[in-house]
Amino acid sequence: MSVKLYSYEEIAKHNTRSDLWMVIDGKVYDITPFTDEHPGGEEVLIDEGAKDASTAFDDVGHSEDARAMLAQYYVGDVDSASKPVKVVRQDEVIGEGPKGNPLRIIVPMLLLAAYLYYAYFL
Repeated sequence: MSVKLYSYEEIAKHNTRSDLWMVIDGKVYDITPFTDEHPGGEEVLIDEGAKDASTAFDDVGHSEDARAMLAQYYVGDVDSASKPVKVVRQDEVIGEGPKGNPLRIIVPMLLLAAYLYYAYFL
């Protein structure tokens, strides 16, 4: 049985919530059905999807059970002759741009304002 090879260019096309692939340790996985079940939420999968997520996967420290789960999503291997490409998300093509959480800016600004108020007025 021969293994299907995929180029990074082809993998990069699978970059939406409804069609999401990921590369981990040179193997390609169609993780679309797993997005709803992922304990860390779907956003992290979408952010790392359609590219080589080996480092991010290892950094989180996934268990052996998590590694074993990958087998059911396996679709092939990365073609070693291909080179990684920049993934363009569908929302970026449409012009919406990447979505971010505004609280990451608002909360620090509120903390800074509270500190300045406390330091100068009390």
